[in-house]
Amino acid sequence: MTLTTKPTPGDTGWFVHDRFGMFIHWGLYALAARHEWLKCYEQIPDDVYEKYFKHFDPDLYDPDLWASAAENAGMKYFVITTKHHEGFCLWDSKLTDYKATNTPAGRDLLHPMVDAFRAHNLRTGFYHSLIDWHHPDFIVDNLHPMHNSPDRDKMNEGRDQMRYVDYLHGQVRELLTEFGKVDIMWFDFSYPMPDDPEGRKGKGHTHWRSEELLKMIRDLQPNIILDDRLDLPEGWDIKTPEQVQPREWVKVDGQPVVWEACQTFSGSWGYHRDETSWKSLDQLVQMLIDTVSKGGNLLLNVGPTGRGEFDARALDRLNGMGEWMRLHNKSIYGCTQAPAEFTAPQDCRFTYNPDKKRLYVHVFAWPFIHLHLDGLAGKVEYAQLLNDASEINMQTLEPNKDTLTLVLPVQKPNVTVPVIELFLK
Repeated sequence: MTLTTKPTPGDTGWFVHDRFGMFIHWGLYALAARHEWLKCYEQIPDDVYEKYFKHFDPDLYDPDLWASAAENAGMKYFVITTKHHEGFCLWDSKLTDYKATNTPAGRDLLHPMVDAFRAHNLRTGFYHSLIDWHHPDFIVDNLHPMHNSPDRDKMNEGRDQMRYVDYLHGQVRELLTEFGKVDIMWFDFSYPMPDDPEGRKGKGHTHWRSEELLKMIRDLQPNIILDDRLDLPEGWDIKTPEQVQPREWVKVDGQPVVWEACQTFSGSWGYHRDETSWKSLDQLVQMLIDTVSKGGNLLLNVGPTGRGEFDARALDRLNGMGEWMRLHNKSIYGCTQAPAEFTAPQDCRFTYNPDKKRLYVHVFAWPFIHLHLDGLAGKVEYAQLLNDASEINMQTLEPNKDTLTLVLPVQKPNVTVPVIELFLK
């Protein structure tokens, strides 16, 4: 038996089939090239940060190239930062002047992106920051760039958080009415503090009017998938562990839920020129496999440059993942955690396609000749390497009559992670 997840208000049927998506963090911070949170981390005031707005000119931006890179990597959906915490908007919002059309870019960058990704058969997701460090009514709190300013209390005089929330809701309405069908709405994020009704320390559902926002979203796009960051106990569709790999299928109150791990190539979401902690191709492929083996999705992030390109490091990883996916996507698409009766050997992960009744053995460390699968004797009709459909011989060795032993070639196949496809009886 495969695990049954908590029912979702939105349509997650396609989501749990497709398993692999692209996150894109792109904004003014790409010019600084040293982390998307730099305005907060370096406590940069608006007038200093303005230089990035005045010089934002992504002259090499070609969203078709982005979409092609995602499609070739095997990704099936994308989520783009329509507005990050800095408050800058990629589309021609009627509610602000702080948008791409008023920079040297001089144009809406979001509409052509959505069109390009849809042309490459990827579904559309919008990330939208609940936080806004630029808006004049957003209450300065403990995560605001000016949180350590001696004038912090004075800065909050005259600010009206509910006036900001009207703006927030208005922009969400624009996004859900001006771009056709939106498949995912990915909000970021809530950080409520006890005894803080005005939101001067942190902010939660009362400071976003999340219940009202949720109703509007469901009214406008009933099938949309919604993340879990509005600080509401119900109404969301997916849990979103960030920069960690869960040890097991994510549960809420003991019940498995639809979930998605969001991860970066390096330590930053936005373009970071000097970041050196980039994950290897092996790590990334194993991360995708590990996620699906626990019933989850992987949303893997790219931070484009200020000129509007994916840098060489990102393209290298995407190309490598695409080559692996080209040969092995059968073990990812439509797959989930294997039934509890099947236990993966050491240094392996199982994924399972319940419709085709196929079990996939992902071999992270290639063994010498024999791979022992406990409890599978008599349950497998045929075995093959997935990369080339070459037969793998099977044996049942005494005295372990319940153990199926696969006879492997001495040399590891020339792929990042070899996969053995087992056709179950």
